[in-house]
Amino acid sequence: MEEEAGRASGILPGRASGILLHPTSLPGPHGIGELGAAADRFLDYLVAAGQSLWQVLPLGPTGYGDSPYSCFSSFAGNPLLVSLDTLAEWGALESTELEGAPDFPRDRVLFGPLIEWKMPLLRRAAARFLDSGTRERRDAFEVFRSRESWWLEDYALFAALKVTRAGAWNDNWDGDIALRKPASMKRVKAELARGIAEEEVIQYFFFSQWDSLHEAAAGKGIRIIGDLPIFAAPDSADVWAHRELFLLDPEGRPTVVSGVPPDYFAATGQLWGNPLYDWDELARQGFRFWIQRIRSACRMYDQVRIDHFRGFEACWSVPAGERTAERGRWVKVPGVRLFEAMEKELGALPIIAEDLGVITPEVDELRRRFGFPGMRILQFAFDRGEAGRLSADNRFLPHNHSRNSVVYTGTHDNDTTRGWWNARTREERDYLESYCTATDPEIEWRLIRMAMASVCRSAIVPLQDVLGRGPETRMNTPGTSSGQNWSWRADDTCFPGEAARRLRSLSEIYGRTLPSG
Repeated sequence: MEEEAGRASGILPGRASGILLHPTSLPGPHGIGELGAAADRFLDYLVAAGQSLWQVLPLGPTGYGDSPYSCFSSFAGNPLLVSLDTLAEWGALESTELEGAPDFPRDRVLFGPLIEWKMPLLRRAAARFLDSGTRERRDAFEVFRSRESWWLEDYALFAALKVTRAGAWNDNWDGDIALRKPASMKRVKAELARGIAEEEVIQYFFFSQWDSLHEAAAGKGIRIIGDLPIFAAPDSADVWAHRELFLLDPEGRPTVVSGVPPDYFAATGQLWGNPLYDWDELARQGFRFWIQRIRSACRMYDQVRIDHFRGFEACWSVPAGERTAERGRWVKVPGVRLFEAMEKELGALPIIAEDLGVITPEVDELRRRFGFPGMRILQFAFDRGEAGRLSADNRFLPHNHSRNSVVYTGTHDNDTTRGWWNARTREERDYLESYCTATDPEIEWRLIRMAMASVCRSAIVPLQDVLGRGPETRMNTPGTSSGQNWSWRADDTCFPGEAARRLRSLSEIYGRTLPSG
């Protein structure tokens, strides 16, 4: 069987199920979900619903477009997720400072106004912490700063520079700073010393709150699945501080960029624009950068989904300056050597491989060799796909699933199941009706039941499907820069009620219930 072919599995033993919900989508009074009381209540909701998995999107500080897959750092946390109420409890903010919050909508994150209001508050809290924080917390901060200095120093300087300099580092910053000339680096570190320290404190705020939430989840029997983008954002501390690891020109601009070739879904392909790795240099360094990424992720999460896993076998390389991804080529990547180095350093890797799209036998072999579970998306089971026809051979249909996989009704990139269903053809609807024996009247609960019944050891359902929401709550539409992307939020009325009991019942029926005690 497939799970016997690999050396280690990213799926922990036993059948389990859970919910996909990014923390930004949690309810709360401050314009965005935070790592505070609402997150704690969501843990209680998972327990009430009999769920033992919580999957989140990447938690890094987001850049232009607000996408969690394009972050200013592969290691830092998103300051916007820091709970202001928790900081007030610590004495870093006065409760009166939170009373003048704008009247943010409860169902959407308005990132622009939010950043303008919240970031000055966080810097004020950081300054107060540096000046008058308790001895206990300041000691904990110093431990954090020392332990994380290998990435924190570069990120804090990068973030402090972002406050004082507009635009991307390789387009708008002074040349000597963009290229990290020693004399300029020494000068700017002295000039921005206070701002750098404040950025370090904000990261301490984030990781203190995240670690507390992660510990609380573990205490309730809940495992957290994180998400790791394969590529670094071009405007990031990673690329700025480690230019030798990426294919860049002397000014720090990418010479080739990432994407995927034309296919059934996009006639000109998808042009993502991330700089590609210099895999020869990564190999010369013993793949240290990637080992650090996985080590860091394993401290934050119990399992880690890696986005665009096929890029570890070969990546689509597009010359910089192209307007589409059509004129690219596949470039081989030393994935076997990479994962062998990771295993040697870190042991068994709790990785879930995002193996969607056009997957070659070589990509499948890489995933199987290391025992990484793949993904099965039920919405993809009932459309024509690349074959142009409905087929019983579709790997996403439940009868083709394997135990060492994670089944989803849909992902953050899919429409909600209700929105997806409304867009199906009559032929596709008839096929699902003939395939599915469930009598649930709502389409999302038919797919939820199908996921729970699957042989896949883990089943994940977006909260929007549990709540029966439509396309207005979709998290992301790939290939668009819509202001609605990444912005959906649940409200306080979402969590109590019948949906949790119904989800628990299905988990019990299909052997996925959170163990009691």
